[in-house]
Amino acid sequence: MGESILHTVTIICIVFISISIIILLYRVLKGPTNPDRAVALDTIGVNLMALCGLLAILLVTTKLNDVILLIGILLFIGTIAIAKFLEKGVIIDRNRN
Repeated sequence: MGESILHTVTIICIVFISISIIILLYRVLKGPTNPDRAVALDTIGVNLMALCGLLAILLVTTKLNDVILLIGILLFIGTIAIAKFLEKGVIIDRNRN
């Protein structure tokens, strides 16, 4: 009985996170400002991490833990790059003296 409840709740969570990702994709495409788009991209990454975690629970495996960590690392680097671009207009500063 416990497994069937876990399976059902996991499927429901996957559906709601997928809907959330679709709504966030709309915000990325039609966002009013660039910071709104950056926040939506960051939230999509967090939702992808949650989706991988739920799939790992559903498939009863630990092999997706590396994928979750990789998404987290890439998400952090991407957030720093987007923040630097929004602040300065460039990602890589080239000092030519």
